[in-house]
Amino acid sequence: MTKSALIVVDMQEDFCPPVATRDWHPTDHVSFDTSSQPPNNKAFESSSTIWNPQNPSESVTIPIWPVHCVQGTPGAEIIPEINVSKFNRIIDKGRDSRVEMFSAFADAFGNKSEAASFDLAAYLKENGISKVFVAGLAGDYCVRCTAIDARKEGFDVYVVEEAVKSIDTGDDGWGATRGQFEKAGIRVVSIDGEEAQNIQNPS
Repeated sequence: MTKSALIVVDMQEDFCPPVATRDWHPTDHVSFDTSSQPPNNKAFESSSTIWNPQNPSESVTIPIWPVHCVQGTPGAEIIPEINVSKFNRIIDKGRDSRVEMFSAFADAFGNKSEAASFDLAAYLKENGISKVFVAGLAGDYCVRCTAIDARKEGFDVYVVEEAVKSIDTGDDGWGATRGQFEKAGIRVVSIDGEEAQNIQNPS
């Protein structure tokens, strides 16, 4: 029988005001607006160049965000509407202050390192998982990168559309993300669709 896993991405207090993966950042994380100098420190507007700790000649440009999900703070906790006792594991990601880590599988350079609390791909494979369903925040960043990296790791990947919210819901954000999913062989499915029903009611 095919075994499936549900990956719930970053459903944390800082991203879900009053209304598992988990960002678990040090206070000086490179993506924070407080880590950049004016005028290039405007959250959601500015960007920053970071270098690969394992290959200093390699760099990438990342967006600047407000301070969020700092280790040990209430804002880093999974929201109470989610029953964390149902999770087999919670992976803490983004723990290295030097690098961005949208994906639950690897950092922005594709490195598997201490930036994450454990190797998610290895864990899933050790447990016989071949199919993953991805949900959470944000669709055009952490969900996108997690789903694409899961596909690169050889999993069949499904993104549950009703369980995803993007920062940019327009053509340049979620629209472009859906195009990347299609190119990578990732299916966007409905919670009411046959694929999701199979994981809720396995045979």
